Amino acid sequence: MVSEKKFPMTAAGKAKLEEELEHLKTVKRVEVVERIKIARSYGDLSENSEYDSAKEDQAFVEGKISSIEGMIRNAVIITEDELNTDEVQLGKTVTFREIPDGDKETYTIVGSAEANPLEGMISNDSPIAKALIGRKKDEKVRIQTPGGEMSVEILEIK
Repeated sequence: MVSEKKFPMTAAGKAKLEEELEHLKTVKRVEVVERIKIARSYGDLSENSEYDSAKEDQAFVEGKISSIEGMIRNAVIITEDELNTDEVQLGKTVTFREIPDGDKETYTIVGSAEANPLEGMISNDSPIAKALIGRKKDEKVRIQTPGGEMSVEILEIK
């Protein structure tokens, strides 16, 4: 039997996924089914763009539901007790400064299911997180990103 991918995440991240799943099942799914009913009432389905659009939305919603259910089923909750306090790892927030120009950036390293770079949460699978994991405060790290190489100094780990 093939083992399913594990999704490391915080308890808050799992709760957020469960909330999104509930919304998809109780609100979005119902909305799409209603759109399909209305589109069917327009007659000939072979030339009914409303029906086609609603069916595409239904497939998207069902796919998203299935995906989130898999993430929740295979969630591995990272607890504070498991976290080493002096090195960068999953669940930690790290602040670093780019060398030499000094731009500071702060990110929390989370599992891919929780990642949202716009909110400062990056996936442990991202190039930045991969380069920082296992490193300590005051270390200088070279990070290979899709945009090129950058060097940083770790300023703080929480």
